[in-house]
Amino acid sequence: MNRRQLLAALGGVTLTGGAGYVAFNGVGGGDDAVTVDTIDARGSTAGRQQLPVPGQPTLVDLFATWCVPCEAQMRSLVPAYESFGGDVAFVSVTNERIGGGLTMDDIRQWWADHDGRWTVGHDPESRLMSELGAGGLPFLALADDAGEIVWTHRGVASESQLRAALEAVV
Repeated sequence: MNRRQLLAALGGVTLTGGAGYVAFNGVGGGDDAVTVDTIDARGSTAGRQQLPVPGQPTLVDLFATWCVPCEAQMRSLVPAYESFGGDVAFVSVTNERIGGGLTMDDIRQWWADHDGRWTVGHDPESRLMSELGAGGLPFLALADDAGEIVWTHRGVASESQLRAALEAVV
C-alpha cells in the first residue's frame, strides 16, 4: 500500500467512525517503518520505538503540551491504561520542536503533571502524524496485533469510547 492509498483509506476510516481495517505503514520494518525517538520520562525510557509495536495491539496518542484538549484526553487515557496496559501497548507522541522556550524537560514535566505512565515519544518531523493523516490534536489510532488500524479518533475520546475500542482488540 503506498502513502496515497494509506491516507485515502485512513480518511475513510475517520469518516466512517473507525469501521474497516487499514494497514499501518510501519508493520514489518523496512524503509517505510514509522519509528519515533522515545523520551526518558515516567513509564518511558530513551530509545526508539517502531509503531505499531510489532505483534501487539497498539494505541497511538498524538498530543502536544500546548494542547488543552490533549490534557482532557489524558484523563481518559490514564484509566484505560490501568485496565488495558498489560494487553495493549500505549504510546503517546508529540511532534513539538525543542527550542524557542520548549525543552525536553518541559515535555517530561507535562507528562508527569498529567499522570503519563507509558511510552512517550518525540517526532519533530511529524512523520507519524502525516502517515496517520491526523488533521489535528488530540488524535488516537488503534492497531490490532497484526498492525491493522481498527479505530481512529480525532478530538477528545471519552473513556467509554476508548474502552470499547480497546476491548475489540484484546
